[in-house]
Amino acid sequence: MSDGSPSSRIRAIGADPATLRVGNASGFYGDRFDALREMLTGGPLDVLTGDYLAELTMLILGRDRLKDPARGYAKTFLRQLEDGLGLAAERGVRIVTNAGGLNPAGLADAVRELADKVGVPVRVAHVAGDDLLARGGWGEGVLTANAYLGGGGIAACLRAGADVVVTGRVTDAALVSGAAQAHFGWRPQDLDQLAGAVVAGHVLECGTQATGGNYSFFGAHDLLRPGFPLAEISADGSAVITKHPGTGGAVTTGTVTAQLLYETAGARYAGPDVTARLDTVRIAQDGPDRVRIDGVRGEAPPPTLKTGLTRLGGWRNEVTFVLTGLDVPAKAELVRAQMESAFDAAGQRPAEVRWTLARTDRADAEVQEEASALLRLVVRDADQDAVGRVVSGAAIELALASYPGFHVTAPPGKGTPYGVFEAVAVDAAEVPHTAVLPDGTRTGIQPAPESRQLERLADPPLPEPLDAAAALPTRRAPLGLVAGARSGDKGGAANVGVWARTEAVWRWLAHELTVERFRQLLPETAGLPVDRHVLPNLRALNFVVDGLLGEGVAAQARFDPQAKAVGEWLRARHMDIPEVLL
Repeated sequence: MSDGSPSSRIRAIGADPATLRVGNASGFYGDRFDALREMLTGGPLDVLTGDYLAELTMLILGRDRLKDPARGYAKTFLRQLEDGLGLAAERGVRIVTNAGGLNPAGLADAVRELADKVGVPVRVAHVAGDDLLARGGWGEGVLTANAYLGGGGIAACLRAGADVVVTGRVTDAALVSGAAQAHFGWRPQDLDQLAGAVVAGHVLECGTQATGGNYSFFGAHDLLRPGFPLAEISADGSAVITKHPGTGGAVTTGTVTAQLLYETAGARYAGPDVTARLDTVRIAQDGPDRVRIDGVRGEAPPPTLKTGLTRLGGWRNEVTFVLTGLDVPAKAELVRAQMESAFDAAGQRPAEVRWTLARTDRADAEVQEEASALLRLVVRDADQDAVGRVVSGAAIELALASYPGFHVTAPPGKGTPYGVFEAVAVDAAEVPHTAVLPDGTRTGIQPAPESRQLERLADPPLPEPLDAAAALPTRRAPLGLVAGARSGDKGGAANVGVWARTEAVWRWLAHELTVERFRQLLPETAGLPVDRHVLPNLRALNFVVDGLLGEGVAAQARFDPQAKAVGEWLRARHMDIPEVLL
């Protein structure tokens, strides 16, 4: 039992004061439902986290809240707790989740009701203050406005003895760093320790992406049902990433590197509590399914907090025409002309009309689908009528009057709403970060005592070229034979992290894969700002492409709206690779 002092409450989080074992059971709203039970029964844990929020999720929850002000949180989490709450109580595992979304107080109350229903007495706390919608001034049509909070509120709730901590929009890594801050009693000035926990949290936040999911070299591992990851965090901020024994997937320096690069930019990884220096991260295999992360340095965080705004951007519709066999370009030209003529005849052309032709066909195909190309029409407008019948009606009316073999992948509909995400900066001192403790006490969480404006680090010196004395024989081959990649989205920007599997490949890659070559390999990026960041400790390059995703994932501006597969596209592109590397 705790004697009520802060130090005893900190120690009560885990059985071993020297190590905190933090697991993850969700990487997004809709992740594997059984993961919470699997993590609670698969092995020892002190804290179990669940990440349910993303830019698109906030828009979805915002629309839920419009229908019912009592909603706005991830309902899946409650269903998972129906048997998980008892398991957590039996095993002494604290639960920390951002499933509160836009209504953490409402979810905290629902957890209390569930606890009474299942007969498991638990102390529930929540973190508030991230929701800034009521302060106004965000512009027309904004549905949600949420600051990304740090781990201080979570730490205060755990120190007060909470068994379940519910948050709204905190940084994904804060779920882990807040728990570690509480356990080890770190102060705001303990920047290196906080940075180490933030890096561990970033590795855990996307669940099975750290254990082989979405991994370039997936064929080397059993991915039938990969286990969720956990981190064994030490008092100095170092950590070992691992998973429960007997679970699928793998934890290797490759899987961890891939997740470290995911949705990041430069060497400075900024958060509300600390800016972690990714260029200082050291990783090493520490045994089967164990990867050690250490050496992480921290700097004071920026004086502002990222605040995500979502709003309904308008209406969209989509039609995909299937073009089979011969004369694909001519067939595409015909249907485009017919649709454009229909818009003119209706006198109501959508504000944005985008055509893309995917040449998925091949000559002399033995399977009809392999003989077919896809012509995709996407329209957007502020007026639902402009993307509704005027588009779907025109497309269907072509069924017997267009190119031979006319058909579409699915009947076009009335049009659907799309969203827009925007990130703005808000002074951290203006955000009322608040911990609502199990007894109802409200405790204000102060911003970091020191701050530092975020500036891009100059790139470090490149390694020695693979062979500076003479040109090496090369062979035209896919980049992915020698390098891995992981890509993702941040608002309208996409990041593509590329890492080398060996030091020799790194010495070639760092010189060869320049911004100019990157643009040549991915022509969609040719007219966009591209910034390359060099991370020698990870043998990695991280490219940030501004504007590739338009107004963000909710706007669905491109075929791959979250840039999930841009890295794999890059790996499939052919380059002149030294034969010695192949």
